[in-house]
Amino acid sequence: MNPLLGIPLGFALSTAAGLRVFVPLLLTSLAARAGFITLTPGMKWMASDVALIAFLTAALVEVAAYYIPWVDNLVDAIAAPAAVTAGVVQMAAVTPDLPPLLRWTLAIIAGGTVAGFTQVGTALLRLKSSALTAGAANPIVATGELLGSILLVILGLLLPLLAAVAVIILLVVLARRLLRRRGRPRVDASPLPPARGAGG
Repeated sequence: MNPLLGIPLGFALSTAAGLRVFVPLLLTSLAARAGFITLTPGMKWMASDVALIAFLTAALVEVAAYYIPWVDNLVDAIAAPAAVTAGVVQMAAVTPDLPPLLRWTLAIIAGGTVAGFTQVGTALLRLKSSALTAGAANPIVATGELLGSILLVILGLLLPLLAAVAVIILLVVLARRLLRRRGRPRVDASPLPPARGAGG
């Protein structure tokens, strides 16, 4: 793949891994097996039968877990490092034309970062949903994340440059939400001490 297209595809796949860790890996494996993309030589294992079965099983378990109330929050707690790792792997896998040093530097710094940032942003959104709706709205959030992950992968495979634009928009939206959340003043809910009388 042309490196000018492999890089935006890598960004799309890494961001998708921040929404769902194993779904993008599964779709990447299928795309490679179909000859739609060329994997980096060291990453050709992703198109093997064993990898395909592993990705399919993990993706089904992951998707199902996000529809179980409160279990989804637990999954979020352990998904961050997995998302970062998946983001690194995805970026490295689809940039075979880059020199190894540049490929892995880009994969670690860019792929891992966008995947981790996206995962943290969606985890905070789920926590807010859990707090406001006691988890009732979490399946809606989970469905949006799943569809977003799938659409990002498909868009990345078909129109990598447009997918890169979509990634930038998503990251900007998440960044603004996180900054807005951080900038909210904290309200001290502790009771005020009783006023002492003059003789007091």
